[in-house]
Amino acid sequence: MTDAWIAVGGIHLLNGSAALSATEPVALLRVPPPAEELPVSTVVVHWDRLGACPATAPGTGRRAVLEGAGLFPHGVASAALAGLLPASASALVPLCYLTGSAEEGYHVYAQVRFLAQDACFVRITPEPVGAGAVEELNWLRPGLAAHAGHALFLNNHQRYYRKAFPGQELEYKYNLEPVPDIWALTVELNRRLHAGELTGYLPEYRDEFQAWDYGNHLFEVTAPEAERGYVSFIPTTDGKNLMKRKWYVEDSFARREEHTYGLTIDPADFGRYVRTELGVEVRPLPPFRRVRYDVNFESVRTGHVYGIFFDRCSLYDDPDVVLSQCELEYLRTRSPLEPDEKAALAELEQLAHWLEGYLTEHGLPATRTFYSKKTFLKDAVAARPGPAEPA
Repeated sequence: MTDAWIAVGGIHLLNGSAALSATEPVALLRVPPPAEELPVSTVVVHWDRLGACPATAPGTGRRAVLEGAGLFPHGVASAALAGLLPASASALVPLCYLTGSAEEGYHVYAQVRFLAQDACFVRITPEPVGAGAVEELNWLRPGLAAHAGHALFLNNHQRYYRKAFPGQELEYKYNLEPVPDIWALTVELNRRLHAGELTGYLPEYRDEFQAWDYGNHLFEVTAPEAERGYVSFIPTTDGKNLMKRKWYVEDSFARREEHTYGLTIDPADFGRYVRTELGVEVRPLPPFRRVRYDVNFESVRTGHVYGIFFDRCSLYDDPDVVLSQCELEYLRTRSPLEPDEKAALAELEQLAHWLEGYLTEHGLPATRTFYSKKTFLKDAVAARPGPAEPA
């Protein structure tokens, strides 16, 4: 049988401000294990959903039953929780989440974010550590060593991500006709995600819903052959521009991608900049406005984060020319361990089937495509020569 605990101790054990002592005060809270097959990668604990938690402070003989909802009011350990422990060297926080058994040892999940309402933990042990009764704390030293080895990844706000496919974009696209209410579609999908309809996936912790509205000036790269694709410029809120570049000859599932932020370029000079600074030949295409709503979620099993985006693109010089799409994309991975690329591809396939059911349910096309914004603009120019290509 696999059990689960939350270990509570001084913040110094995570930030390195004091060393682990021989009699380190640590409390163990017995909590329900994840519903998914163990070990998982990501665990989000909502304090008010824990119910009554048997708690103990190993080595002290102190025990209590504490209500989860009252463990960390305002992000501070409650008096009842603190009372389990002798004086600590620093403020008490959730150190880690544990799953395992005395026979096999324990997987350690480091706390990467902790608030009054909940906490997020990420697995840092490839294999179980510290066999023996959990109260013997045999897992503590190797667990803290693993944490220290990944401190840059774990101890900095939202820097606990990596890419399973560096420099690549992987996505399926669905062309939505007639153009739907993308806000309503996004809100409903997000509600279903929170209701647990997408088994094995959680809303991305504290960042699951995003709204975007921005312009895009896109140039098709026509030569040399090895550089074909496009370069686009997106104005940012600081008065500068994001330059997004993608390399591909035909619309496809995986494309090489690169982002460059902070460019100060007048829009009238975008074309000149691309030709002189990047050394490529380009064809300017009509600028467009993109309104987009994102729902981001992560696999409990792998830590891979995915997004489902609903967008509406319209030409600035002819707003009746519109492309609306739904996109399913691999985004990033929340894990210090080596990311599983094969698992990401398998999960994308699983998610595509689920999303296609959602689109069909709403009377929308559910045909997978790789139809890009570049192709949309080229088709718009070919079909309606009226929108003049910018100089």
